[in-house]
Amino acid sequence: MTVDEKYMKEALKQAKKAAALNEVPIGCVIVYEDKIIARGYNRRNVDHSTISHAEINAIRKASRKLGDWRLEGCTIYITLEPCQMCAGAIVQARITRAVIGSMNGKAGCAGSILNLLEMEQFNHQVEVTRGVLEEECSTMLSAFFRNLREMKKNNILQGRAV
Repeated sequence: MTVDEKYMKEALKQAKKAAALNEVPIGCVIVYEDKIIARGYNRRNVDHSTISHAEINAIRKASRKLGDWRLEGCTIYITLEPCQMCAGAIVQARITRAVIGSMNGKAGCAGSILNLLEMEQFNHQVEVTRGVLEEECSTMLSAFFRNLREMKKNNILQGRAV
């Protein structure tokens, strides 16, 4: 197992926490000097907050841990390609590297729709590695949405939007 796979497995554990809350199962960890300094998972519905994405939650924790908003030297491991908000936050936090599990053709901003992480026009670019444990990351998301469709079909969600 590679180092990237090791930490992506930790991000998958965070995604499972989101799934247990009936949130979209996206998780991430932030690593500094070969140690996990922050973990995050989706909590939008639980927190009633648009910005409570896995990456934002982890960036907030990592900044507190390091005592700085700049997360230079950090690597963020994310189970799903970040949206525009999270990609922007990763750039703004000066995170050195992003490792992504599965890509997101509908909303991804690390290469699918846009590539905010590697734009030369910004004062900071993020080194990106894509497709680490892609099958596991994709399978978890597919199973979640398949189950969600089934629950909606059977009116189990009682009007709650995901």
